[in-house]
Amino acid sequence: MCNCGSKREYLTQQHSTATGIISPAEEYANHNKSANVRFEYIGNTALTVTGTITGRRYRFNSPGEVLQVDSRDASGLMLVPVLRKTLDA
Repeated sequence: MCNCGSKREYLTQQHSTATGIISPAEEYANHNKSANVRFEYIGNTALTVTGTITGRRYRFNSPGEVLQVDSRDASGLMLVPVLRKTLDA
């Protein structure tokens, strides 16, 4: 009897481990909370934006306010014309 399936599974597991592939649960657990991005609001009134990945709501109460944004939401917030990504101080 051929035992090719077991060999294939073994090789796949070895490959996944060697390339550093991790599960979404592991990725979430390992997410570095300090990997936030700062955004400054340059509009005229208050603004609430919802992060496209995390679903978190970010509330900018006044012009010039700077908030820490989860890095996973940053690409979506960069599309908002009145938000500007700032450099970390």
